[in-house]
Amino acid sequence: MSSAPSHPDRSFPRLHPRPPRGWLNDPNGIHRVDGRWHVFFQHNPASARHEHIVWGHVSSADLLRWEDHGIALRPQEGADDSFGCWTGVGLVADGVPTLVYSGVRALDGRSSVMLATADGDGWAQSPHVVVGMPDDASILHVRDPFVFTLGGRRWGVQGAGNAAGEPLILLYDASDLARWEYRGVLLDGADPVAAGLGPSTVWECPQLVRVGDDWVLVASLWLNGETTDVVYLVGSLDLDGASGLPRFAPRAAGLLDEGASLYAPQAVQDDDLSRVLLWGWAREIAPEGVRGRTEDDADAVGWSGLLTSPRELVVDGDRVLTVPARELTALRGGWIVGTIPDRAELLLTGSGPVELRLAADGEPGQRVYRAELADGGLRILIDASLIEVFPGGGASTTLRAYPADGEGYRLVVGPDVTVEGWELRLPD
Repeated sequence: MSSAPSHPDRSFPRLHPRPPRGWLNDPNGIHRVDGRWHVFFQHNPASARHEHIVWGHVSSADLLRWEDHGIALRPQEGADDSFGCWTGVGLVADGVPTLVYSGVRALDGRSSVMLATADGDGWAQSPHVVVGMPDDASILHVRDPFVFTLGGRRWGVQGAGNAAGEPLILLYDASDLARWEYRGVLLDGADPVAAGLGPSTVWECPQLVRVGDDWVLVASLWLNGETTDVVYLVGSLDLDGASGLPRFAPRAAGLLDEGASLYAPQAVQDDDLSRVLLWGWAREIAPEGVRGRTEDDADAVGWSGLLTSPRELVVDGDRVLTVPARELTALRGGWIVGTIPDRAELLLTGSGPVELRLAADGEPGQRVYRAELADGGLRILIDASLIEVFPGGGASTTLRAYPADGEGYRLVVGPDVTVEGWELRLPD
């Protein structure tokens, strides 16, 4: 499955897997089993709006060709996920692929951790609640479980917010995956490093992963109902000598991506290649000055939301960066000469101004991206309406733009900038 090669909407991706219709948001449940990557996502197959959320499911052996497995999880009538199966993660526990997710009954900020296990070609959901809301009445919002291992034991975290409007990361003992025990707050907004992340009332989709000798916490900022930036904290994670609980000590913080589109990324350890892979949700948000899409526009074309390309998480001193997964070079086809196709990779080196525009011939068009190129170069991946920019040594930028009839992507660069380019297509 390479999405839908014959989709009537020119802005629909060909290389990024997603169903041909419906809403898509957070990547979920990512894990690898028997040499195959399984990627799930929040999905509404009935419309291009965020409602009636189920989990979609695709898989790939090479991160290039994807097979669609349809719907994996659905709300269960009368259970704690009756309103929706929301964000969560995947792992192999005692040899059994298992999905750990937020079950919700209403749009009230409350959720329960629930499980589903592989069952033949599908997934067996249970109404069993692994853990509900904490007894602390001051904690109003809890969601998005994540699981990690430290000191030979399994631990869980969730994003949260309290009555004072402060974001929290809650900690759980998840040794028994079916029965989590609340162990308090791992991190809150009062931490002097975390305080620099920007305003937020909930740290959503917390991802706590080891990159080399460092631990990285990735979170998405939710501010009074609005989703804003994706941020990181990098530091150390150790077991506290007195309590025996994990203690995260961040030393630096920053923006993981400088675009307006990226949100709710999910990170997963790839032990085979000693790396961390990350996918994000690319929202239908165009840069300022670029023609965007309204909800009515999305209704008309029948779809909304993409998954980004798989990326590798890199720690460079006190900075955390993402770069395209190494497998993606296999998408390179013929050299680009002249017009940039709707699926392309551009590699820029040298120094000077760089602009990517969406324009008809002879017109200035819309400026999608601008940078001043210096050491390190610039790599741009384009798949129809998704543009992913990776500056050497700098934060990525995830963008959306929507080519109309007669328009195409154009580069405008200074005289000291060199450009190479490839058409992107699936290998034969």
